[in-house]
Amino acid sequence: MPLRPVSDAFDILLVEDNPGDARLAQEALKEGRLSTRLRVVVDGVEAMAYLRREGEFATAPRPHLVLLDLNLPRKDGRQVLAEMKADSDLRRIPVVVLTTSQAEQDILRSYDLHANCYITKPVDLDHFIAVVRAIEEYWCAVATLPPR
Repeated sequence: MPLRPVSDAFDILLVEDNPGDARLAQEALKEGRLSTRLRVVVDGVEAMAYLRREGEFATAPRPHLVLLDLNLPRKDGRQVLAEMKADSDLRRIPVVVLTTSQAEQDILRSYDLHANCYITKPVDLDHFIAVVRAIEEYWCAVATLPPR
């Protein structure tokens, strides 16, 4: 299976308020075999500013993929997902919900809002890293994404 050329980095926006989880995701992607650039924002307000290229994010690259936590300060992930999928410019960006919640209502609501995938964060460090690498492998090397 052909991989994306190294010169064509795969941009991922991670919306995560837990610095430990963000650091683990960065390490997992840095150790991977694919050319991935991870950008991290810490809440839903920053996520929407980044995606809309507002303020300090005016020159931000459009992400190929968004990894979205649900429980965020200022604007939670459910609101971010709803805004993204209601926006004709953002709705085609795949969103993987990566959260600690196992609540059925969160899973159903995320899919109702057109999340592309819902993953409960593993508690085990090695499993968390494996999950992040699997997400990268699938979305970067297997899936065909819409043009940016």
